[in-house]
Amino acid sequence: MKTAVIIAAAGALLLSGMAEAAEIKVLSTQATQEAYLELVAQFEKATGHKVATVFTGTVNVQKRLADGEAYDLIIMAGPAIDDQIGLGKAVAGSRVDFAKSGTGVAVRKGAAKPDIGSAGALKKTLLAAKSIGYSTGPSGVYMLGVFDKLGIAGELKGKLKQTPSGVFVGTLIASGETEIGFQQISELVHFAGIDYVGPLPGELQRMTMFSAGIHAGAKRADAARALVKFITAPAAASVIRKHGLEPA
Repeated sequence: MKTAVIIAAAGALLLSGMAEAAEIKVLSTQATQEAYLELVAQFEKATGHKVATVFTGTVNVQKRLADGEAYDLIIMAGPAIDDQIGLGKAVAGSRVDFAKSGTGVAVRKGAAKPDIGSAGALKKTLLAAKSIGYSTGPSGVYMLGVFDKLGIAGELKGKLKQTPSGVFVGTLIASGETEIGFQQISELVHFAGIDYVGPLPGELQRMTMFSAGIHAGAKRADAARALVKFITAPAAASVIRKHGLEPA
């Protein structure tokens, strides 16, 4: 009942002054995918707009934009949106923060969950692991810094396996290619074949902000802005949290 009321209210607000239904083209990285899809379904029901979304990794998003592909909306890490604004691929002043995620740890389903409760415990776990998965996205870049901060980057080098852009670290863990893996929490909690262990310990944790920006070549900019307004509204917070993220 509550969701129905939210959808009706949001629809009335968004459709005022927007009589024509549109198809909104979105290019997005994957960290916010599950929450975003649930909210998009509500948005489509409320407004009559349709949303066509391509999900891929950060490196692939950057390549698609560099190659001149046209979208209405881009969703990726906040600093990456800023980079696209600087490159002229996103509209200046259009960045709106959507949701944030910490980095988490996972193991293969049914495997013993290692101790990651402190920096010291995580260090021992990493040294004991036979293989470690990490991503090409923001969490992967960050984890390389964590390994260095723990003073074990050199010792781990031969154990590391990085996913190609757009491939979830959970794929490596579920297949047994890596014993343990690190990625945004929201990308681990729903993945089949793995068990989410928990977040990085507090002293090593960093939250990554994911944001939306209007593409410079947008044909449906007004509808895209309405979508951003919907997915970042206070009513969206419970959906965002349900999927391992925190509202912006």
